[in-house]
Amino acid sequence: MSSSFRLPHGWHPTIIITQIIALQCLHYLVLSLIIPPLLFLFANPYALAYEGGAANVGMVMDWREMVGRATLREVRGRGWSGFSSSGAWSGGVKLGGDAGQEEAWVDPVRSWLISICWLVASTVDVYFLYILVRRPTHILDFALTLILNHTILTTYYARSLPTSLFFWLIMALGAVISVVGAEQLCVKREMREGIEMAGEEQEEVELERRD
Repeated sequence: MSSSFRLPHGWHPTIIITQIIALQCLHYLVLSLIIPPLLFLFANPYALAYEGGAANVGMVMDWREMVGRATLREVRGRGWSGFSSSGAWSGGVKLGGDAGQEEAWVDPVRSWLISICWLVASTVDVYFLYILVRRPTHILDFALTLILNHTILTTYYARSLPTSLFFWLIMALGAVISVVGAEQLCVKREMREGIEMAGEEQEEVELERRD
């Protein structure tokens, strides 16, 4: 029998917004479950304590943690004033800007762990997209919306735009994993349901002929 759960066709803003919020929350939930234990086990404990500990919300929401950049803002000023002198960071290596004492607290291992956790969460998103979105033609839109929302939130949290190529590479790779995996599963489900529906219709036609 075909699946009894079907999303209504057409434009339904309430459903779309609910799906976006649910997907975003589930993605962050997965990150919050896997990042703290891994950081506690493998990251530099002194640098981790300086940044607020493994359970600090910044480990999920601050893009600078992913790229291995120090998060100390007071050295260069408050708010957005330090953006121009922040330089670019990639994988825990500073590519530009002035060097400072805050680099002593940078832990490349923490950067890689958070990046790997993001990719793991993106892999889990395949299942969430498969269950929540269902339609293969909408998978790309929802996956990119998740990245856009995270970019907005992490920019607000860090008070600076992501300037690291490493950050954008991880975002792109995570989106590819989510889109390719979820689309494949959704297409297979639609094909399976289509075959089942065709078989049921054929059975109904045969029963009508017998009657």
